[in-house]
Amino acid sequence: MSHYNGVNGSKLVAALLWFAFSAADKHTDPAHVSTTAQILAVIVLRRVAQPCLSDLSRISPTPRRQQNTRSKLPTALLAVPVIVLLHELSEYEGVWSILPALPLLSASYGQQASWFFFIEEETAVTLAAVLQVLSRYQVQEEWFLGRRLHDNEASIIHHYAFSEDPISFGYPDPAAGWALSAPLLHRLAERLQHDNLKSDFTIDLKHEIALYIWEEGNGPKLTPVPEFCTEPRDDCTTTFTTYLPNCGDPVLKKDVFVAVKTCQKFHSERVPVVKATWERDAGLLEYYSDVSDASIPTISLGVPNTERGHCGKTFAILRRFLSRNLPKADWLLIVDDDTLISLPRLRRLLRCYDPTEAVILGERYGYGLVHKGYSYTTGGAGMVLSRTAVSRLLSSGCSCYSDDAPDDMVIGRCFTSLGVPITHSPLFHQARPDDYPETLISLQQAISFHKHWNINPVAVYRERLQDTQPRDEL
Repeated sequence: MSHYNGVNGSKLVAALLWFAFSAADKHTDPAHVSTTAQILAVIVLRRVAQPCLSDLSRISPTPRRQQNTRSKLPTALLAVPVIVLLHELSEYEGVWSILPALPLLSASYGQQASWFFFIEEETAVTLAAVLQVLSRYQVQEEWFLGRRLHDNEASIIHHYAFSEDPISFGYPDPAAGWALSAPLLHRLAERLQHDNLKSDFTIDLKHEIALYIWEEGNGPKLTPVPEFCTEPRDDCTTTFTTYLPNCGDPVLKKDVFVAVKTCQKFHSERVPVVKATWERDAGLLEYYSDVSDASIPTISLGVPNTERGHCGKTFAILRRFLSRNLPKADWLLIVDDDTLISLPRLRRLLRCYDPTEAVILGERYGYGLVHKGYSYTTGGAGMVLSRTAVSRLLSSGCSCYSDDAPDDMVIGRCFTSLGVPITHSPLFHQARPDDYPETLISLQQAISFHKHWNINPVAVYRERLQDTQPRDEL
């Protein structure tokens, strides 16, 4: 089976909606059916690499260990599911941020669904067991359920929310799945029609969703559900596989060109860290600076260093990548000089995508998504572009409005105008490991972290990113 069965290299599967009525129950009035969930809407959240996303084997209608659960549920709850893809719900790519999807879900499925259950593409679900768990909660009430995560310390990615007691606020682990009762989803959908969000940015979806639902204490907090799991136990209704699928042998080193953005003032501080850690795993790599330095060596692209964004420098890198000055590679990786990255893991992930399609991959952020904004890959975590994507971007005429414009946001806006979706992987990280819950990071084979603040970056690389297996020298 081909690995390249997606749209624009992104394996487009976004929502699965399970209609739990049997054929005989299609016209049953929901008010006269058991108060157990009549319809469970299971929404798969993201586009990430999967060798075969049409495989539903990870979503089982009955428990593997508790087959007798079937006899405890209404017959209507055990029917074959009907599948609806998110791009059929809306053509708007920004529905990945959930809030724009809530009014659509409410209008389309709100009269039948009692629960809306959100999972990752890699989450394995036993539907009957999930319904059994949900039956503990009165569906007429507002419920926000999930596996609880919390910050141990105030985190920059959460804008230092609850800085006096960060543990006090819980948000869901998306890998384990999380649920909204229909009354809560309906109210949120209605609220969105007239609400002005406090921030235009979508940075960490799970935390921001929890904040929006909590509504400064006027809405429900997350209720922990022990049966929503990431590691298998006998009582688990969900388990998690991996964010780094096996799509075959990694792409070759010569197929990935690495561009490191630096500047003169960081030549002696940051560049040595790159050389001491991940540079040795690169087949093709160049350092781009505001000055030429033969000792590194760096290349000056004729763009002065800027203190804010680096759009001018990044677009110069894009043009150089397509020029005859460089070997022809399928993929371009652009990173900052304080980005730590696992190139072997990245090459494994890239095997899941087709470089002849326009693909841009990284940690996805959003700007103004509730109001038809755009998505982008955050630069510090690393931006990966296929050769085709770079060619389409430059040939479109899209460009920087200034050299110091935010390069990642400008590129995201350009690709949105071209109809090229941003492909998200949670293995890329804009911040340091300490800025994320350890229970979340420990599940991942992370690809990148960013920033050297108050850490030993070499130690972080060795602990979090360096593979212990022998190096692949291809």
